Amino acid sequence: MKTRRQEAVVALINQYDIETQEELAAYLRKEGFEVTQATVSRDIRELNLSKISTGSGRQKYVTVPRDDTGLGDKYIRVLRDGFVSMNMAQNILVIKTVQGMAMAVAAAVDAMKLPEIVGCIAGDDTIMAAVKSVEETMLVMDKINKILNGGN
Repeated sequence: MKTRRQEAVVALINQYDIETQEELAAYLRKEGFEVTQATVSRDIRELNLSKISTGSGRQKYVTVPRDDTGLGDKYIRVLRDGFVSMNMAQNILVIKTVQGMAMAVAAAVDAMKLPEIVGCIAGDDTIMAAVKSVEETMLVMDKINKILNGGN
């Protein structure tokens, strides 16, 4: 049942510009799936979905492919397209993004698999990345700057 439901989620977000979990749940119910908000939230996380701007002031869910071979071109593009600025507060790296892009950029940062980063939390346009030390925060900033400036 879970596999069928998650396949339906992917099909629905590819067919419609779905902006919220509530919209996704409504589409799933129309397809005959009994879902709760918690189920939809878990599916979004397990399917590695993210939101992107549609250009019309709205957002929509999209699939973000997992790339275990390194930082893929799509992640690099998301990082470059969504990045606005970054600052450090001791061992916390705060990354500002284009509105609605924080989750996608955080996924790109997570895909970098930097051993210095303990974890990321994303809001709408801000990411807080916990880094092991102040020195390593500066190292992470350098690595991100290299990617932003064209060097992987």
